[in-house]
Amino acid sequence: MAEFSFASLKLIPELLRAVADQGYVEPTPIQAKAIPPILEGRDVMGCAQTGTGKTAGFTLPLLQRLAPKANASLSPARHPVRALVLTPTRELAAQVEESVRVYSKYLSLRTTVVYGGVDLKPQTQALHAGVEVLVATPGRLLDHLQQKNVSLAHVEILVLDEADRMLDMGFLPDIRRILAALPARRQNLLFSATFSDEIRRLAAQLLHQPTLVEVARRNAPAELVSHQIYEVPALRKRALLTHLIRSRGIQQALVFVRMKRDANRLARDLGRDGINAAAIHSDRTQAEREYALAEFKKNRTTVLVATDIAARGLDIDQLPFVINYELPHSPEDYVHRIGRTGRAGLPGEAISLVSADEMRYLVEIERLLKRVLPRQSATDFSESDQRGRDAGDDRYHGHGHRAQDRDSRSHRTRTAPSERKKSTVDASGFDFSKPYEPAGGTGPSNKPEPRQSPSPTRGRSHRPTAALLGGVPSNKKPAK
Repeated sequence: MAEFSFASLKLIPELLRAVADQGYVEPTPIQAKAIPPILEGRDVMGCAQTGTGKTAGFTLPLLQRLAPKANASLSPARHPVRALVLTPTRELAAQVEESVRVYSKYLSLRTTVVYGGVDLKPQTQALHAGVEVLVATPGRLLDHLQQKNVSLAHVEILVLDEADRMLDMGFLPDIRRILAALPARRQNLLFSATFSDEIRRLAAQLLHQPTLVEVARRNAPAELVSHQIYEVPALRKRALLTHLIRSRGIQQALVFVRMKRDANRLARDLGRDGINAAAIHSDRTQAEREYALAEFKKNRTTVLVATDIAARGLDIDQLPFVINYELPHSPEDYVHRIGRTGRAGLPGEAISLVSADEMRYLVEIERLLKRVLPRQSATDFSESDQRGRDAGDDRYHGHGHRAQDRDSRSHRTRTAPSERKKSTVDASGFDFSKPYEPAGGTGPSNKPEPRQSPSPTRGRSHRPTAALLGGVPSNKKPAK
């Protein structure tokens, strides 16, 4: 038997069969180190970079510990929640639940997932039917707890996945409320791509004599990811992005921006450039997010523009490119972003378009990575790629989002000056480009403006506007 086979980890035949169905032969380092202590019932604090298989690292031993209680009974009472997995985002929750379902295919264990943004009713029905493994986001789980749709009184195993991200998103109060609903005696597993000092303080309160499992340097990027930095003015970012996609024949790229409105704008403008793009962020409904992600995974969408909500949990097979259209404010978020590529032993590229006002973020990223990232020339793409896009790019410069409405106006004022002059003269010869000069003024001519003839379409004589406002007496005599 191979030293690093799944069988050597003493997994039961049902799980070995499910793993083999997925084509996996050897466990990853995080799996090899995490599975044995979890099987022993110990608390585990696991740290591994994204894409290293940590989901299976806790899913497989979790299922094995629950296997003795698996049953085919139709009674919901025979299927209480015995394992709870908390994740920060809907996408990650859905993917973890999918992994649980895949690995438990030969076990009579039920699983379901609950998250916000969708109707409560189907989730409530699934919970009432009974499930052993529940994957949830904290907010939606609290909704079900408040409505008494689920009981956590029988939970034996608690998993906090991407725990540092949950703290970053402000879930700590929700997590504490959920912990209060759990039995005091349980196994606790805390997994994350990084461990901040806040996470270590939480672990000290939550875990009992945990086994620390680390298989990568803290906040280390994926080793198979190559980095490229393009120093480019903010006004030329979109032109350069379009050029890179076209010139390099990029068929699939995850592009990150910082704000939701910028994700929508960039996706829309790339579409105008002839590049099939979609946006994914927290303001999209769950159905819209799932559809956009599914189309991207099927290579029907070339570019998926995302905010940092997608930096965690998105598992896209063989994703070749991650592009930072804007650098994140936190250097740790850079690691999470580029962790979407270079997964499962496959190489990937991380491209960052960096403007002058973002250089301070780049310095922090390089300090975290302990190296200077290679620079690429951004001056070799043709002017034809830039023409017609600079005006649209100013909407992404710093905080100047209101500039989005200036592009068409500035374009009109820059072009065809002879036509512009000609267009200011009306049929009567009046030039609207000159300052207004009232009759009797000091302009080039002191001749009064000719009176307008009565309108042929109206049955009454013309009255000056001032007369209507009471400034000039009417010429009509009062009726007797």
